[in-house]
Amino acid sequence: QVQLVESGGGLVQAGGSLRLSCTASGISGSIFRLNAMAWYRQAPGKQRELVAQFSIGDRTNYADSAKGRFTISRDNAKNTLYLQMNSLKPEDTAVYYCNFPLAQRDYWGQGTQVTVSS
Repeated sequence: QVQLVESGGGLVQAGGSLRLSCTASGISGSIFRLNAMAWYRQAPGKQRELVAQFSIGDRTNYADSAKGRFTISRDNAKNTLYLQMNSLKPEDTAVYYCNFPLAQRDYWGQGTQVTVSS
C-alpha cells in the first residue's frame, strides 16, 4: 500500500521560506525514481490546484504563481519529494499535498498547512 507523508509546513512571514517534504513508502526505489510526482495546494474555499510537478522523464512544470519562487526536487535514495518555497506571499497560504499517480490511481498525503502572514 502506497503511503505519502508530508512535513515541513508552518507559519512564516511574507518573504520567508519553507521546505516541504513528502516521503513515500510502499513504493520501490525504481518506481519512485521514474514516476511522475507533484505538489498541489488547496486554500480555504478554493479548488485544489497544481503547484509543481515532475512528469515522466523528470521534466518539471510549475504553476505561474510558483515560477521563480518554488523549486521541486526529489531524493530517490530516500523516496522523498521536496518543495522549496522562497519569497512566500500571503496568497500562498494553503494546505499542501503531494500526489503520486500510479496504476491509474492517485495517491495523496494527508497535507501540511502553510500559513504566510503579511
